[in-house]
Amino acid sequence: MTDLSSPSPPPVLPVLADQDAIGRAAGLLRDGGLVAFPTETVYGLGADATNDAAVARIFEAKGRPQFNPLISHVSGVDMAETLGDMGETARKLAQAFWPGPLTLVLPRREGCPVSLLASAGLDTVAVRMPDHATAQALIRRTGHPLAAPSANPSGGVSPTTAQHVADGLGERLDMILDGGPCRVGLESTVVAVDGDRVRLLRPGTITHAALEAVCGPVETAAPGAIEAPGMMASHYAPNARVRLNATSVTPGEALLALGPDVPAHQGPMANLSVTGDLVEAAANLFAMLRALDAQAPDGIAVMPVPHEGIGEAINDRLKRAAAPRG
Repeated sequence: MTDLSSPSPPPVLPVLADQDAIGRAAGLLRDGGLVAFPTETVYGLGADATNDAAVARIFEAKGRPQFNPLISHVSGVDMAETLGDMGETARKLAQAFWPGPLTLVLPRREGCPVSLLASAGLDTVAVRMPDHATAQALIRRTGHPLAAPSANPSGGVSPTTAQHVADGLGERLDMILDGGPCRVGLESTVVAVDGDRVRLLRPGTITHAALEAVCGPVETAAPGAIEAPGMMASHYAPNARVRLNATSVTPGEALLALGPDVPAHQGPMANLSVTGDLVEAAANLFAMLRALDAQAPDGIAVMPVPHEGIGEAINDRLKRAAAPRG
């Protein structure tokens, strides 16, 4: 019998992010396409945030729940102010941390062009100015904010290289811009700003203390409601079971270590930072989880990570990676 089914499209391979490739990518985005691109945090799955159909393609490609909002990546404060109400406090935070790994969740401005689907129907909009030359050039040449969650299947480990994107979503994209490994490697800190009130929704490499040094007291959001990306209980999860705060390793497990004092183990192992440097650990987290995932038939044992500073963000991601999938 002849197979009349449509063949699967060939996987999209990463393309070096030179000016010609960025120009072609901008054209694809203006036409409603999907383009993966690098930021300093992780690779994003980009679409024109003002195009409802293009934003819907993001959710379809990732298998992402439509109650999970998206971040709109902007070229600067001027573009952000066309999307959300930026009062004095929000402008202070943007001045201190943009371009960089800080997302501001703002009251949605009347006439905001961002698709309501990107805001998951909320009366807020999440905006960030990424600190990566490719991302900035792409936003400017597209001329619109880019909705861009991490470029991986929903709930999985975030991508920090172009090849990670190709492995996970290569058949669902129109283009992958390769700008090298991500420098930070951990998603942005997310804060909700409404007037003078600031709430930390998702920890990241910009710490609670760093935020308070700029804007004064910062509240911690109560658990439960999903107000921003990355707040679902199960997220950033490899296929293998993740066991936290391990002081020993059982046969069949892989070990994700931290620091110079590592439990005896004969199986697969990766060390986030041999010196215990939490900045280095954050940059390595997702890449090492991915590498161990294929080698861990009985799961991944993770050594304890200090909670201070950036450790808070690392522990947040690990806790969500270890949560049962709903």
